Amino acid sequence: MATLNVTVADGIAHVELNRPEVRNAINLEMVNEMIATLDDLARRDDVRALILSGAGGKAFAGGADIAQLRERTHKEAFFAINATLFQKVEDFPRPTIAAIEGYALGGGLELALACDLRVGSKAAKVGLPETGLGIYPAAGGTWRLPRLVGLGRARDLVFTGRILDADEAWAIGIFERLTEAGQALDTAREVAAMIAKNAPLAVQVAKVSLNALARGGDPGSIERLGQALLMDSPEKYERMTAFLERKKK
Repeated sequence: MATLNVTVADGIAHVELNRPEVRNAINLEMVNEMIATLDDLARRDDVRALILSGAGGKAFAGGADIAQLRERTHKEAFFAINATLFQKVEDFPRPTIAAIEGYALGGGLELALACDLRVGSKAAKVGLPETGLGIYPAAGGTWRLPRLVGLGRARDLVFTGRILDADEAWAIGIFERLTEAGQALDTAREVAAMIAKNAPLAVQVAKVSLNALARGGDPGSIERLGQALLMDSPEKYERMTAFLERKKK
């Protein structure tokens, strides 16, 4: 693929945005390649977690490709090109982790917000500067960001377009993990490895339940349905049997 590097090992899929010469800006080619990649990875039973990162070490993704964005009209806006991709990331059936080194701005931050978890390095800088370009963060930024940081802080970031350093991003809750510069991907791999050790169906059902809560659904009903499904799973029986046998010893 022209814009992505994709690997799968030990239950962890790693998708690296690979346009370092333009800070991994998200163009239409990358969107199309990512959609196809996510569809392929979602069908694989050996994938238990997914990491997204950016090539080059200077940016996760510096934003959408401004040259392409400038030429889009209301017709393209109604197609929700980037928003469609980011929703596919949120709905990916296994946990997703954004490993953020350097810049995650505009669409780049919106992509990270669509992931389940975000690991930021101390070299990270994040923000939604779209209003300075005559648009606003309409690929999920105005509703995913408030879910993490609250409406007031989201308003501050969207209205001003200011860029946060890693410490402030961590303090207000954009990052779930903060690590030293250059270590975001390694830390994301550690988190993904912990996830990959758990029962895959249980993790998948838990993600559906958590997403339902985040979207204002009825979490109690989702939890009951999910737990009913898991109670009859062979892996649940095997794991609990192994636990009880270890306890006897």
